[in-house]
Amino acid sequence: MERQRAGIELSGQPLGFSDLVRIGAGVALPSASENGMARVRLARSILENTIQSGMPVYGSTTGVGAMKDVEWSPEDLDAFNLGLVRAHHFGTGAPFSMSVVRNAMAIRVNTALTGQVGCSQELIEAYLQLLGADVIPVVRRTGSIGCADIGLMGQIGAVLTGVGEAVYRGRRMQAGDAFDAAGIAPVRMLPRDSLASLSVNAVSFAAAAETTRNAASSIRVLLATGMMAAGALGTSRDPWISVRHVGTPREALIGAWLCNASDEWPWPVATHVQDPLSLRMIAQVFGAVIENLLTAGHKILAATGRSDDNPVIVDGRVMTSGGSLPLDVTILLEGALICMAHAARNAFNRCVLLGNGQRRGLPVNLVPDGRIATGFGPIIKLAGEIFSRVLSMSNPVSAQSLVVAAGMEDEAAFLPLVIERFERQMRALKRLAALEALLSAQAMDILGDKPEGVARMLYDVVRKHADFYVVDRPLSAEVEAIEEELASEAFVSEMIAHKPILAYDDFFALGSLERVEERLYHDTVAI
Repeated sequence: MERQRAGIELSGQPLGFSDLVRIGAGVALPSASENGMARVRLARSILENTIQSGMPVYGSTTGVGAMKDVEWSPEDLDAFNLGLVRAHHFGTGAPFSMSVVRNAMAIRVNTALTGQVGCSQELIEAYLQLLGADVIPVVRRTGSIGCADIGLMGQIGAVLTGVGEAVYRGRRMQAGDAFDAAGIAPVRMLPRDSLASLSVNAVSFAAAAETTRNAASSIRVLLATGMMAAGALGTSRDPWISVRHVGTPREALIGAWLCNASDEWPWPVATHVQDPLSLRMIAQVFGAVIENLLTAGHKILAATGRSDDNPVIVDGRVMTSGGSLPLDVTILLEGALICMAHAARNAFNRCVLLGNGQRRGLPVNLVPDGRIATGFGPIIKLAGEIFSRVLSMSNPVSAQSLVVAAGMEDEAAFLPLVIERFERQMRALKRLAALEALLSAQAMDILGDKPEGVARMLYDVVRKHADFYVVDRPLSAEVEAIEEELASEAFVSEMIAHKPILAYDDFFALGSLERVEERLYHDTVAI
């Protein structure tokens, strides 16, 4: 039996991560509020009156880009608007996930409900019809410089007119076939609708939200493996206690979680005074990382309720806007790339400490006494390669110069490229967490430790996929299996249930879809 979808009413106000998770998964069906649609109708009347007055309107009665000074006659407008959106179906490469595309359509509707766009009510209804029928456009991900996703949103807009590709009931097909199968009809692009369907950053904002949530989850796991490694190395808890009194609010939050999560496992301390910096400053590193992620997350959500169109309807007039440059979101995400490099370095250093031995009398390469083996020395090189990979993607690109459209376009944020690099960093961090957990479990077994709580959860995942190392063997498949389970929403949900950071976990709606929906019925902690 097909699952009945709940509803989320869009009103022009910013969306939350829980909204995006549910819309993206296809379990919540967006609708438009009546007040929002009233604003759409009012803005549309202002735009139509402006056109009727004979005043040129960019992208409605004129061309775009280098053709902005070309005016079209009323007889030409249908052909121009249809051609405009189809001309911008030029994206290439692997497609975005269906969740990103669903959310992009919902964000486009939501920002139009602010009443600052001037599109028709019919365009809004066309987006909602696609979502309702679950006809999801295929959006190839290479096609935007980050100053309006014209080559990305254009693929959605083209599908609205019946061309391009879409996924319907799990099958990828031509848009026209999908429309026929779903029993819906293409939309006619009225003046302003064509540009409104392609010249916004909704795909990038949807992808930024998904990637930032993924990063929040990955950091959550890496924080846990950091605590696990700290225990195996006999780290002093004093820096975690002290940071709760002298650190920033986010550092104190991390220090509190480290203390709470480690209380169940009273490991012996292996130092008299000072620990290595990679152990002593875990709270500082992860505190800065989550501060950045939370700030970026708030900025992304704000963008889901703000018109980034050009032109816009303001004070009863059709006015030119520069809002299509998403530089605020881009710069914060570039900051996140740097934060991920710090988190990766911190984890890599702990891996080196584990492999070097000495602390708590651990053997070099974690080879048990009396065994003839090379041990984990070679795999430390993999950890170093992963750290280098994360670091290599941390350099900012948004300030690069780019001139297109007859020399008139000189600003670009490169947000899709930044997001893609962020995604690649996340894949690397997940593998680094798996390595740290594997090394920590080996050290625990050599020492005879009996971890509990979160550390026990991590240990059990490792030992489910990798036996105690006593003779040299291939590790590639084992590392990948550990990585896959630690990164799963099921494991993250289990870890959160045991030791939550509610102000963080609930803001990003971390864990499984079931956990997200369950938390909707509870009050969350304000940030």
